[in-house]
Amino acid sequence: MAGRTLDVETLIAPHLLAKEISSNWQEWSNARSQWITSVKETRNYVYATDTTTTSNKTLPWANSTTTPKLCQLYDNLKANYSYALFPQSQWHKWKGNDPESKEKAKYVQAYMNDRLYGSGFEKTVDRLVDDWVLTGNCFATVEYVSDYTTLPSGEVVPNYVGPRLVRISPYDIVFNPIAANFSEAPKIIRSLYTLGEIHKMVEDGDESKKEVFTKILENRSKVGESRDRLDKDDGFIADGFSSLSEYYNSGLVEILTFYGDIYDQDNNEFKPNREVVVLDRAYVIKDEPVASWLGTAPVFHSSWRSRPDNLYGMGPLDNLVGMQYRIDHLENLKADVFDQVAFPILKVKGSVEEFEQKPGERIYMGEEGDVAYLNVDVTALNADMQISILEQKMEEFAGAPRQAMGFRTPGEKTAFEVQTLENAGSRIFNNKAAKLEKEFIEPILNAMLEAARRNAMQATRVESVDERSGSSMFLEITMDDLQGEGRIIPVGARHFAERAQRLQNISQFTQIKAQDQSIGVHISGKRIAELMAEEMNEPELYKPNVAIEEQVETQQVAQDVQTDAMEQEQVKMENGL
Repeated sequence: MAGRTLDVETLIAPHLLAKEISSNWQEWSNARSQWITSVKETRNYVYATDTTTTSNKTLPWANSTTTPKLCQLYDNLKANYSYALFPQSQWHKWKGNDPESKEKAKYVQAYMNDRLYGSGFEKTVDRLVDDWVLTGNCFATVEYVSDYTTLPSGEVVPNYVGPRLVRISPYDIVFNPIAANFSEAPKIIRSLYTLGEIHKMVEDGDESKKEVFTKILENRSKVGESRDRLDKDDGFIADGFSSLSEYYNSGLVEILTFYGDIYDQDNNEFKPNREVVVLDRAYVIKDEPVASWLGTAPVFHSSWRSRPDNLYGMGPLDNLVGMQYRIDHLENLKADVFDQVAFPILKVKGSVEEFEQKPGERIYMGEEGDVAYLNVDVTALNADMQISILEQKMEEFAGAPRQAMGFRTPGEKTAFEVQTLENAGSRIFNNKAAKLEKEFIEPILNAMLEAARRNAMQATRVESVDERSGSSMFLEITMDDLQGEGRIIPVGARHFAERAQRLQNISQFTQIKAQDQSIGVHISGKRIAELMAEEMNEPELYKPNVAIEEQVETQQVAQDVQTDAMEQEQVKMENGL
């Protein structure tokens, strides 16, 4: 349980708390410097167009080609993770703990569907998957937004009102990495605003931020009144600035937001679950309990591969950088050898007059003079085989689903063998996708619902689509409709592989039913059809005995056409045609 609180030795004045938090930002930021270096190297290889921007630039080769294998793995993983998280339009559901949960689910799911779409939730998650694959870590928070536009006529039009997911850059958050878990770890988030953005936030009238940002503008107006203060606080310089004066003159405002427990050693006072906002690493402008009803700060984290006793996770590409280095090394070595074969080096011995290397050129040499090509060992031209092996290993080590890329493993297989191999080959991928969904997406959804319950003041009109009929209706949702015991559960990644397995099993079961009538008489074809429609998430495909109704309808249409044809023939005969 180590590392759950921030121990503050002196709290004589609020600005001393600001300096304690600033010091902890600097300390925790320095502690992760090695991780930052590793993350940047991975990023450089993913986005490299040649080896000059990577650690391969130190090699002596004349060629600087990079094979974008790491980039291809990144694209493949990101595409498959995003698809696994959102495989269908209704990828989450409300699981209640009371008798009214079924009726409550209709309102909760309709509200969440509307707010997730309106706030661009899936787009934000797509950027978070970027962080997750590139750095092995993703961070996010939830805020309640009241965004309005005032028209020239004076009418106020709501753009979006409700909870919203906000991405936190892995470079803009620090925390105690040895804490038992991330939710209990004290954490500090860094935000950088322009003065124009601060003015806009004040004018927009967001009451939760208006007081804080007004104080920021007041403090900025007093900068320069005390030169001694600038010199005294020079040890607490915002990241990216060489001095405090440069920071104040830049027109930017740095805010550090601390979340966690604080223990005042001087006064022997414990303050649990606090939110402390620090301006310019010198002033505390907010020090309050966290407003969330969930008991912890609404800041969430997920790691791709967990490390023992360290909350900073490892990414799927981190330990493949060395193999990418090797591939580029072999590729450029081979290219250099090709160049030496095409343009060989000349060996000049003795007295030789100047000459131009071209077809038909005459070379005049002395008695012991000689001109010859140096022999090149072309063994390096066989590097393609080693490169191919390395690329195949990287595919396997990254945990990417092979079949999802369209590659089929060699050899003839039965349908059952194909399904078994596909399930086994995707096991790592499915496990990681379910991990992200369970420890990141699920708590975020519940935090968004909690923020809506806590802040919603008036009824909200949202559209609800009936799953069976596909018809739309509009519901008036109040705060009471969102109250209830239960949780929002995502049903994307964790049920994606299960659904594919069930569909395969039902298809095989249907074939057995058709082949063996002694078994088929005991199996409900109606129920199989209903299950297939449910698993495919196409409920409109199922209707009891609909095939018979359609056959009757088809027969009726055929009879009508035949009757019309006979009447036309009768008319022609009567007219002598």
